[in-house]
Amino acid sequence: MRFQAQTERKMTPKYRRILLKLSGEVLLNKATSQCIDPAVVTMMSDKIKAVKDAGVDVAVVLGGGNIFRGAIGEELGIGRSAGDYMGMLATVINAIALQNALERDGVPTRVQTAIAMHEVAEPYLHRKALSHLEKGRVVIFAAGTGNPYFSTDTAAALRASEIGADVLLKATKVDGVYTSDPVKDPTAVRYDRLTYKEALTKSIRVMDSSAFALCMENKIPIIVFNFFERDSLMKAIAGEQVGTTITEK
Repeated sequence: MRFQAQTERKMTPKYRRILLKLSGEVLLNKATSQCIDPAVVTMMSDKIKAVKDAGVDVAVVLGGGNIFRGAIGEELGIGRSAGDYMGMLATVINAIALQNALERDGVPTRVQTAIAMHEVAEPYLHRKALSHLEKGRVVIFAAGTGNPYFSTDTAAALRASEIGADVLLKATKVDGVYTSDPVKDPTAVRYDRLTYKEALTKSIRVMDSSAFALCMENKIPIIVFNFFERDSLMKAIAGEQVGTTITEK
């Protein structure tokens, strides 16, 4: 499936600084077996540029599931730690692809990695990340937390807390959180709102428990939404009802 570049509508942002979490799977083109679909990367860049043009600070965390996922590695006989490190390296590849698209669109961007690889990206430094954001650059955080056994969702929650993000936007291919898998269960009902505690007690699988707990502790709202719906990102940033919002109350 190919995606055309979209022009997002203008809006007044509710949030000053966001952390956008994108799963690696959204980059995958199953029809052509491309790990990174150029059309999807272009669409991502267009949407992020529109948010930047609205005056919002943007940080991004990309997953690596389109290339390699540590949990799958275990099924293939790869040790968990080794598999997780392989997954972290996959996120760096995705980050560089997005950086290239953004800079082609004239958006200044920096990639920071939790695992040092100076030839391709900066090492993650908290103060440097804040400086980049204050100078109007998009910062892409790659390589997760730099530790095995932690997902990129947890990395997103951690980085959102560190940079003082006003919201964590969890972008997926599904338009929110449902009572069950809407693909398998036609009776599944979407939640408009949940509390952190409800998300934890109901074992909502859209993010792992450590990510929910970090956001709960630091009072960072989470919005789960369909990234591919037109204007969905802008609506989320404007504070309009889109997807599922997870907050303290």
